[in-house]
Amino acid sequence: MSLPATDPRWPKVLSLSVHEFRTPMTVVAGYIRMLLKDRAGPLTEQQRRLLEEAEKSCARLTTLLTEVSELSNLEAGTAPFNKGGVDLAAILNDAIGSLPPLPDREVPVTLDLRDGSMPLDGDASRLTQGFRAIIAALRRELIGDDGLIVRGRRAEGTFEVLVGDPETIAALEQEPPGVRGVFDEWRGGVGLTLAVARRILNAHGATITAAPDGRKSGARILFSQL
Repeated sequence: MSLPATDPRWPKVLSLSVHEFRTPMTVVAGYIRMLLKDRAGPLTEQQRRLLEEAEKSCARLTTLLTEVSELSNLEAGTAPFNKGGVDLAAILNDAIGSLPPLPDREVPVTLDLRDGSMPLDGDASRLTQGFRAIIAALRRELIGDDGLIVRGRRAEGTFEVLVGDPETIAALEQEPPGVRGVFDEWRGGVGLTLAVARRILNAHGATITAAPDGRKSGARILFSQL
């Protein structure tokens, strides 16, 4: 499925938005840090707790602005890629190993490599970032307790990566090639990481589709013909 061409104004709007938001955010964060260092006098414990929560929210907004900036560069085609020979199997292992902890539970993520090494021409850092975002989002949305499987294998003359719980993986493997759902990159709770990840993968000749039957907790990443 081909995606429509990007409106050339879209990256400019994103870039301008980042610039306009970043300056006041920097000021607000700076004053909060000053207050936490008692620059305006000693704080009560309640005041300190409130300011610490405000500081956490500022940090989340700063992260979101970074993601918007990156999305703008990817949309404009100006994001740098340092491509070379990489092993997709090693990329997946690094992505899983660098997953952030979940705040409320443990969800095991199992790497299942069916064909050993999978050589590609790509940017190792960018690919790790993209896969980490996808795996982290699907792990976060997992409802059952079976854990998440990341399966890398040769398929259709190239490589593909399936991500999901055991039931979803089975459904993905039985899915007819011509029937593939649209992956929802605009979902709540993950910022713009999935939108960034999809564009990173697209820049490496890969497409990402959703699991069948409307399942959100799965994805197929298929690289183009080698």
